[in-house]
Amino acid sequence: MNRSEEIAVSAMSAGRSALRMGPAELVQAAAMARRFYLEGKSKIQIAEEFGVSRFKVARVLETALERDLVRIEIRVPSELDAERSDALRARYGLRHAVVVESPESSEAAEDGPDPENLGEVAADLLGELVTEGDVLGLAWGRSTIHMAAALDRLPPCTVVQLTGVYDAGTAERGSVEAVRRAAQVSGGEAHPIYAPMLLPDPATAAALRNQTGIARAFEYFDKVTVAAVSIGSWEPGISTVHDMLSDEERAHYASLGVAAEMSAHLFDSEGRRVGRDLGERCITVEADRLRRIPEVVAIAGGLRKAAAIDAVLRSGLVTSLVTDTAVADHLISAAGERPRPALDRADPDGE
Repeated sequence: MNRSEEIAVSAMSAGRSALRMGPAELVQAAAMARRFYLEGKSKIQIAEEFGVSRFKVARVLETALERDLVRIEIRVPSELDAERSDALRARYGLRHAVVVESPESSEAAEDGPDPENLGEVAADLLGELVTEGDVLGLAWGRSTIHMAAALDRLPPCTVVQLTGVYDAGTAERGSVEAVRRAAQVSGGEAHPIYAPMLLPDPATAAALRNQTGIARAFEYFDKVTVAAVSIGSWEPGISTVHDMLSDEERAHYASLGVAAEMSAHLFDSEGRRVGRDLGERCITVEADRLRRIPEVVAIAGGLRKAAAIDAVLRSGLVTSLVTDTAVADHLISAAGERPRPALDRADPDGE
């Protein structure tokens, strides 16, 4: 993502070992390196220019690296942490892991909302992952809403809402608007869902699913190729579903060992789904359908969500993650057996 590579070629600043090369060799090696690394010429083109074999060019370039005549620096934007990103990707077997710098204040990282720049980075990631003709699915969540607001490029694609809204009265400022925004940027069709995420009972939820507009959106669920979702811990203010339930219902699901919530699906600390009856009352994409989506990007950060993020990554529903350095450090250093690779898409309940 926006990776820039700077190649510095300098005979004057070469290391001590490079000084063992004669001046003609140094000048030639520097010229060849400049042609190859900075001007993008092939080894064959360089060989023709200098009247040597391409094998000679290859040896000179290799020697230039070994003797510090050529220095290669790989740099990413300062807000991204490439080392943690790679370590997190490897630990969970993800397709993509993008780690963003946490807020400078550790207190903000532990108690505050998701870092705001997660949405901006996730928007850039979607612009990279989505291709023309894809169907992009957006689930309810503050982080996905921030991501949609930050979108400035998307190939032509269809955009569908994957869940109902937290509060029907705020639909225009929430996931409905996020779907519209993404469709506007891409120039594609929008299929929003004008319905609450949580209903009083399964019968009401079933009736709403059969309404024309909602049923049309549901028809696209099996066509979704890239999805963006949020993750919440089972705590007040961190999971919208938690906040929508009564005290009695919260206590009931807590007794089942809920550690995380994603798109109204509940998970214990091992990534197994619990409290499945809640889904019968919700307008949301089914877990089995999520598992079949080729690319599911979770956007979530802040230490208060670290355990929840770990649980969802173990569920096999997510293939990629955008998070912050505080969460990455927690997950990378976590004790215990390494989880099954997320790209296996294995269902912990099936074991």
